[in-house]
This record gives sequence, C-alpha cells and structure tokens, in this order.
Amino acid sequence: MQLFALPGMPEVVPGDDVATTIQQALLDAGLQLEQGDILVLAQKIISKAEGRYRYLDEVKVSPRAQELALQCDKDPRLVQLILDESVEVLRLRPGVIIVQHRLGYVHANAGIDRSNLPSSERERVLLLPENPDASAEALRQCLQQKHGVEIGVIINDSAGRAWRNGTVGFTIGSAGFEPVIDMIGRKDLHGRTLEVTQVAVADELAAAASYLMGQADEGRPAILIRGAKPRLGSFSSAGLIRDKQGDLFR
Repeated sequence: MQLFALPGMPEVVPGDDVATTIQQALLDAGLQLEQGDILVLAQKIISKAEGRYRYLDEVKVSPRAQELALQCDKDPRLVQLILDESVEVLRLRPGVIIVQHRLGYVHANAGIDRSNLPSSERERVLLLPENPDASAEALRQCLQQKHGVEIGVIINDSAGRAWRNGTVGFTIGSAGFEPVIDMIGRKDLHGRTLEVTQVAVADELAAAASYLMGQADEGRPAILIRGAKPRLGSFSSAGLIRDKQGDLFR
C-alpha cells in the first residue's frame, strides 16, 4: 500500500470546487487516479468550501449554554454552537465537552475548531460538513467521470480515544467502498472461529492518511492511498458508528 500527499493545495475558500482543486493537485504530482484508489481529504477543506463558518458575534446564547460554559470554562457562544451541532452531552471537563454529534458519532466539542483558519476581523469557528457522506459521494462522482475509474473517498478528522492519549484520524464521511468488514464466522490461523471481529477499514485508512497530513502547519490536506484493495460499491459511513446499546462508554 502506498500513500501520496498531493502537493500545492491552496487555501480553500467558500464556494471553491474541491474536485477541480484535487484534479490540479493530481496533475502537479504527475498522478492519475487508478481503479480502487482511495482519496482522503481533511475535513477542514470540505467545511471551508461549504462555507461552514460561524461568527461568534452572531450567536444567541441559551441558559443551558451559559450553565455548561461555567462548568467547562469555555466561551458561552462556542458552547451554544456545540449544542446546536449535537443531540446529547455525554461528558465535560474544563476545556472540553464530549457530545454525540447530530450525525451520530461521539466527538469532542462537536468537531468545532479554530485551528488553521485564515485570519478574520471577526472571531469565527469552523463546523463539520453538513453531510460528509454526501460531500464524499459528490466528489467521488466528479473525479470518477474525469478519470474513468472507480475510487473511494474519505473525509477524515482527528479525535482522542477512551483509555489512550493522543489523537488519531477517523472517518466522518465516506463513499465508494465498504467502510467496515465483518469477519465474524471466519477462521483464524489456527482454525478458531472469529466471534466479534470487525475491521474498521475506513478508520484504518483515515488514520494512516492523518499521520501523513500532520496536525499543524504541514499543509497536506489531501492524501491518495493506492493498493488498499477495498471492496468497492455504494456504502454509507454509518456502519462505523456503534449503537448506543452496545457502547460501554455511554
């Protein structure tokens, strides 16, 4: 398996055509998409293109947001946006609120971030894409038409994990391949039947790409993965989200 960071990616602004930007980056790198390639994009470039900015001076703060802001020492306006993007508050401590995002996954601060944003006269933050699966699918369709091959697309973000320090990349949206492989019933090397094993293919690839992207000023928000050999087809990333009934942390 090979990973290629696409060079020369410009700062994305609202209304940009991400497919055209990716196409130019591929040309600059001397690359053509091949059958089964996976393109991994940092969430921020999708959110920026979709104009998912929110200006804090426009936020109306609820009593609930005021209450939580005092408990976690955060700007009440930011807390309000976190609540607007969430369906449930699960945990909080100074500096962070763990929520179930409206799209289903559990995420710190609903994925709302201020890092790597262009300077602005008004204080603003960036929300996650409105529908990452739909964004991934639209990009996939456009690039497939240009290159005449079937590919997969991942939109990734980074998050912490229970029991572990540090952040890793994970998938918030995908299209074009099976994101989870169910291996229950298959045999291991010694003939034992696997009873619980499921492989989060999309998250494994998202994490690999995230390591190459970096987390600071590296400027590598688009990664091409070749040789992963995913099962191509029409799938949703929803299969990555564990049901609440089976989630030991809730």
